Amino acid sequence: MQADKVLKTMRLTEKSSEQSAELGQYTFEVYANAGKAAIAQAVETTFKVSVKRVNVQNYLGKTTRGRTGRPGKKADFKKAIVTLKAGDKIELV
Repeated sequence: MQADKVLKTMRLTEKSSEQSAELGQYTFEVYANAGKAAIAQAVETTFKVSVKRVNVQNYLGKTTRGRTGRPGKKADFKKAIVTLKAGDKIELV
C-alpha cells in the first residue's frame, strides 16, 4: 500500500508534542482501512526512521446541532500513535 493511501495528516497538539519530545511517539490521522503493518511501513518509507510499535484508536464523530436545531454528526476518524526506535526522530519543518 502506498504511503499517501495510509497517512492523512500528522496531528500536532500539546499532548502529541510532549509525547514526541519525551517518548519518541508521533501521532498521525490515518485512513480507516489502514492496518498497523501498513502504517508502520508508510511511516518508515516516508520519514526514513525505524518504527518500534504502532497503536491505533478509532473515534466516532460527535453529534452536533446546527443553528436551526437540526441534529448532525462530525466525521469519524482513526488515529495512530507511532513509537520510534530510540535515537530516531521526525523533523517537523
